[in-house]
Amino acid sequence: MNSLRKAAILLMSLPEDEAAKLMGLLSPKDVEIVSIELARLGHVLGEEQEAVINEFADANPNGLGGQTGGLGLAKSLVEKALGKNAAGTLHSVQQQIEALPFGFLRNVDSQNLITFIIDEQPQTIALILSHLTPTLGAEVLAGLPADRQLAVIRRVATMGQTNPEIIREVERGLESRMSSVMSQSFENAGGVPCVAEMLNVSERATERALLENLGDEDPELVEEIRRLMFVFEDISKFSDKDIQAVLKNVESSQWALALKGASDALKEKVLGNLSQRARDM
Repeated sequence: MNSLRKAAILLMSLPEDEAAKLMGLLSPKDVEIVSIELARLGHVLGEEQEAVINEFADANPNGLGGQTGGLGLAKSLVEKALGKNAAGTLHSVQQQIEALPFGFLRNVDSQNLITFIIDEQPQTIALILSHLTPTLGAEVLAGLPADRQLAVIRRVATMGQTNPEIIREVERGLESRMSSVMSQSFENAGGVPCVAEMLNVSERATERALLENLGDEDPELVEEIRRLMFVFEDISKFSDKDIQAVLKNVESSQWALALKGASDALKEKVLGNLSQRARDM
């Protein structure tokens, strides 16, 4: 274990504020170097962490169960250690990390990544996973079919040194295929709320037919949709005072049209809050 890795593990092991104070004693260049190493740390085993702490200080290592470094921790320590002077170092650390093999994948959504690599050979997937953060790697592994999970994890476990040119070739191919995804920003779309909103402004006959047909296939989904939408029949749950407030803002002719096909209970509820003159209309 080299001295740089030891320093990064020590900083990772300390409370964040204490680690930031220690980092603040370093020169800006040393802060950058140590931060890059810290950002590259994956999960560190308790035994390795214990060995580092024992070497640096007379500490009680009992209970060390291993910890994880990473870019987030590195950024946090740099910001606390350098304050307003952190921007340049943070930018440099970010660039260095992105320059690492498959560094462009650090901010990729695991589901997007799975889509692009699921048909690759287990050896290729293993190579990619071995360069991901433990968290992202675990998410991708969990998204693979069970038989491929086993094949991939076996290859990760038995992987030795890999020709750098092979790594670059796989990286270039994947980055090229994912370039369209990397350059786009995504928003959540669709979903039950979207369906509820569309049905709220649909013709009642359309709404009813869709919900009835969907209910035959997926009654639980229909229940979820109904909870999020205003169904005309919900008016029967209003108090008389609330119904009267609504009636003041709706033409009687519109109520007459709306009540066609409504349940008897709803008709009775609405008509009971109309004046005799309005009912006659």
